[in-house]
Amino acid sequence: MSLRKQTIIAVLLSLAIILHLFEALIPIPFPIPGVKLGLANIVTLLALVLFDFKTAFLIAFLRTMLGSLLSGTIFNIAFFLSFAGAITSTCFMAILLFLLPPIFHHYDRGFSLVGISIGGAAAHNLGQLAMAALLIKHSGIFYYLPIMLLSSIPTGFLTGLILRELIKYMKLSGQLEIQQWNQL
Repeated sequence: MSLRKQTIIAVLLSLAIILHLFEALIPIPFPIPGVKLGLANIVTLLALVLFDFKTAFLIAFLRTMLGSLLSGTIFNIAFFLSFAGAITSTCFMAILLFLLPPIFHHYDRGFSLVGISIGGAAAHNLGQLAMAALLIKHSGIFYYLPIMLLSSIPTGFLTGLILRELIKYMKLSGQLEIQQWNQL
């Protein structure tokens, strides 16, 4: 791995940890408990686009571990929920990005970044609810699923738009060359 790639990964990991910690400080603007924007998910999806699944998974894993360590929530319920959501969403976004485009062609590519981000938000919520069901040993938590899945649409849409604009800026400034797609 080149020094340039290592540096970019380190910067992305640092940004993901900062966003993870920052989002924990933001009062939840939604009347629904547990709904967050998922700002660190922007970095995970960017890592998927720039690099590969392994790199994005590493960033999601380390972001959850280090962010929880720094916030003092390591190995408590919030950590396990965050960890399950991050891993589930990273895996699902990778499937949407890398495996489905050859099957579902839409203008020479699969899903848009916004669509992938919405899917990642939904997978994150599903992963968190599955972990919550395991921790509390009660399946009644899944009554919360429709609310959480509906909340993933605006949150995933917003984070997807932010990433799309970030990538446009990076392409215009000459900082980005993406091999996967010609048009983001």
